[in-house]
Amino acid sequence: MVTSRSRKYAWTCSWFACAAAAVLSYSAAASDTLIRSKACLACHQIDRKVVGPSFQDIAARHGDKPDARDVLARSIRNGSTGAWGRVPMPPNARISVEEANKLAEWVLTQKP
Repeated sequence: MVTSRSRKYAWTCSWFACAAAAVLSYSAAASDTLIRSKACLACHQIDRKVVGPSFQDIAARHGDKPDARDVLARSIRNGSTGAWGRVPMPPNARISVEEANKLAEWVLTQKP
């Protein structure tokens, strides 16, 4: 028997599911825009090595670590040497801490 209460519950669940999907979609689009605006694609691609490792390789290496976002955000802002070979990643001081965190979170979603 379908009651008013169960109908209201189903509507509420549907609404929350749609809202969550919209937020995740916006977040992914915002991060994709950020990746492009900060010139990350000059050295990295999603699925292949260019100058630096692919975003998928980075996500595969760091994705299971509890501090992955912080480690990647720090590397994005400060650069790194020797983590992926001899070519260093230069520092990106013009990227804010908040932007670096968003970029790192996006990279971690690229795990194959």
